[in-house]
Amino acid sequence: MKISLNWLSQYLSNKLSADQTADMLTQIGLEVEKEEHFSSIEGGLQNFVVGEVLTCQKHPDADKLSVTTVNVGTSEILNIVCGAPNVAAGQKVIVALQGAVVTKGSESFTIKKGKIRGMASEGMICAEDELGVGDDHAGIMVLEPTIKVGMPAAEYFKVENDTVLEIGLTPNRIDAASHYGVARDLAAFLNRQNIENKLSLPSVENFKIDNKNFTIPVEIVNADACKRYVGITISVITVKDSPDWLKNRLRAIGQKPINNVVDVTNYVLHELGQPLHAFDAAQIKGNKVVVKTMPEATEFVTLDGVTRKLAATDLMICNTEAPMCIAGVFGGLESGVTAKTTAMFLESAYFDAGYIRKTAKKHTLSTDASFRFERGADPEICVFALKRAAMLIKELAGGEISSEIIDVYPQPIKPVQVKLAYKRINSLIGEEVPVTLVKSILKSLDIIITSETAEELNVIVPLYRSDVTRDVDIIEDILRIYGYNTVKVAEKVNSTLSYAPKPDSEKLKNLVSDLLVSRGSNEAMSNSLTKGSYYDGLQQHSASSSAKILNPLSNDLNVLRQTLFFGLMEAVKRNKNYKTGNIRLFEFGNCYSYKTGAAIIQKPNPISFSLKLWLMLFLRN
Repeated sequence: MKISLNWLSQYLSNKLSADQTADMLTQIGLEVEKEEHFSSIEGGLQNFVVGEVLTCQKHPDADKLSVTTVNVGTSEILNIVCGAPNVAAGQKVIVALQGAVVTKGSESFTIKKGKIRGMASEGMICAEDELGVGDDHAGIMVLEPTIKVGMPAAEYFKVENDTVLEIGLTPNRIDAASHYGVARDLAAFLNRQNIENKLSLPSVENFKIDNKNFTIPVEIVNADACKRYVGITISVITVKDSPDWLKNRLRAIGQKPINNVVDVTNYVLHELGQPLHAFDAAQIKGNKVVVKTMPEATEFVTLDGVTRKLAATDLMICNTEAPMCIAGVFGGLESGVTAKTTAMFLESAYFDAGYIRKTAKKHTLSTDASFRFERGADPEICVFALKRAAMLIKELAGGEISSEIIDVYPQPIKPVQVKLAYKRINSLIGEEVPVTLVKSILKSLDIIITSETAEELNVIVPLYRSDVTRDVDIIEDILRIYGYNTVKVAEKVNSTLSYAPKPDSEKLKNLVSDLLVSRGSNEAMSNSLTKGSYYDGLQQHSASSSAKILNPLSNDLNVLRQTLFFGLMEAVKRNKNYKTGNIRLFEFGNCYSYKTGAAIIQKPNPISFSLKLWLMLFLRN
């Protein structure tokens, strides 16, 4: 996940450097894997300046070239050979100085001093496409006469520079899958370090309903799959390109701008972590939104133009006649906002993670929305995010909010309540954390203390922390903010000695390995996750004994292995495909089976299994 520092600074009063931010994020468990620079114009227009053409004459040996002298604000007047037909004396132009990198599409070149048809050239007078500010290449870009000579081109074009941090977000930290979520964690850590800062959400105080002329009611048929659905209509809008500030925010994190309405929904998603969807109101037949599943094998054309057959468990956002959108995953081809849209319906919802996960896996669709919903979104932010997006759409697309907020929330989700004992905290962290500090950290993490005794606390966990359900989860959060590096390492290590004789399994493995390697074998290490279909129809390792993964990465990695055989066979096949001969492999590893409701580890006999497998592969080759 990519985080823009310019964007992040909107929510934190303390302006941290890129290195400080990366270090703090890594300390609190949001490991920064990559840091890169972003410029709103490719290259940031370094070594490009405003120049003035002093003289312009035809090149003596080329009809289509001109020889110019250009003032770039220094004591040295540059000689530049230019091929543009519109170059003339007295013009204010953009000049690429020596060392400037000019990028055109996927190609780039560096400006160097040289000769063109025998005449010295010490720079380049640029066209729009050579600057990355347009597509015109008919001639050089001519500026207003009042522009100051020597002004950096980056200043003239208001180039925005940014640092983007890529965070290796673990599946349990979906609360940090937004700029505000990251800022919230940073603020808690800064409070712990006694560094002054203020965390602030964008204000929605000025949100108001202009009229109630266009209400679209909502009906939730499948309340198990859709726990909350919030919507509003906005009329008399003008769909067009987004302003530069919004485009730059999205481009910095790798998002492609589309139009002002869709860009706002993407902006709010990456700002607050709440997915939104905008419907063209004219496509909502029957003037009603219905949230339900459709019959098995119903055909639906998604936004990418692909016709998909729906499963009976796929939750759909429908009108009274047909489905319009795969809820929380992907929009429909016909119902989205386009340049022709004049009225829209804006959705902000909370969908059940299990339903979204199954649908995304079935249709092999992974979107920014499904990524968040299938890991657990925040049901409490739906209305706030809707107001935030509606205000931005009014600002950028005009229009008027033409209905009340429709909020269908049949069974409000209750936050988790946990008992937290001080003794347990200190035991797991490894040292005694002061009570006042524990309370301070809990407050900074929005964990509310409802009651307390000298020994324990009763707390309520915020709903945006769907991964925090036990005391150990809260203690892990306390430790993150307390600081892993703060915990002192003991000078003395205690160990329990056992005098019962035990076989040295590692020594035995090494002896077997040495034997097999000396006979030309290689040790393999395969994935503990494997394909469940391998065990279909087997008697010794039946499919019913497979320990299944609740949230598999793919159908090829959906169970824990019961035997090392299939992993090694995959390695043999892969080597055969690459024309590798004389394949001799062996492997040591744990295998797993499922019995009486619990997954248990079974360790194969390292000697017999490895030798049998080695002999089999040896004979095969």
